[in-house]
Amino acid sequence: MKKTPDDIENLGRRIALLRDKEAVLRHEKEDMGVKARASRIGLRVCADLLSAVIVGAALGYVLDEIFNTKPWCLVVFLFFGGAAGVLNVYRLAKAEEMKN
Repeated sequence: MKKTPDDIENLGRRIALLRDKEAVLRHEKEDMGVKARASRIGLRVCADLLSAVIVGAALGYVLDEIFNTKPWCLVVFLFFGGAAGVLNVYRLAKAEEMKN
């Protein structure tokens, strides 16, 4: 039988070692992608809820100033804003569910 030179055996071991390292790094990168996606969705949920409530409250305040009905429009539109925020989050959750 023919004996392979030591350089070729060393090269084979180094290639195998680098492939193992690459596999570990790819796995870690995939985990980071999942975490980044989850944080992005969480931030969007917070933004949707908060913006809808703020817009509803602002609209209610302006209508109260116009019609001099303090605080009834503010209260009503604050609830409408909250409902709109929950509806937006529900739609986002359904869209994310359809992706998976």
